[in-house]
Amino acid sequence: QVLLVESGGGLVQAGGSLELSCAASGGTFSEHSLAWFRQAPGKEREFVAAISETARNIVYSDSAKGRFTASRDNTANTAYLQMSSLKPEDTAVYYCAAKWSGRSGYTSQWHHDYVYWGQGTQVTVSP
Repeated sequence: QVLLVESGGGLVQAGGSLELSCAASGGTFSEHSLAWFRQAPGKEREFVAAISETARNIVYSDSAKGRFTASRDNTANTAYLQMSSLKPEDTAVYYCAAKWSGRSGYTSQWHHDYVYWGQGTQVTVSP
C-alpha cells in the first residue's frame, strides 16, 4: 500500500510559479511510475504529466509542455511538479498518482491505470 500526500498548492497570480510536491510512503518508491492529474470544477480529471520510475521517461500534456516540469527524488520518496507561466485555466485540484511498474520505464496518461492517489492540492490562478 502506497500513501501519497500532495502539498504546495495555493493562490498565485497569472504568470507566477508554484511547485507541488508528492510525498510517498509505503512500497518501494523507485519501482512506481507516477503521474500528475488535475480536475477543475465541473470538468473531468485531466492528465498533466507522467514520470517513470527513474525519470528516464517523462510525458507531458500539450497544455503542460514547456511550462511544467515533472521530477522525482527517489532518495526522498518525493515527486515534484514545477509549474511556471501559470494561467487562470490551470486552476484545479492537482493530484499525484502511482502504479507499481518495476523498472520498466512505464508511463501512462490514463487515470484508470493508476492504483494509488493522493488527496489533492488546490491551485488557484488569478487573472
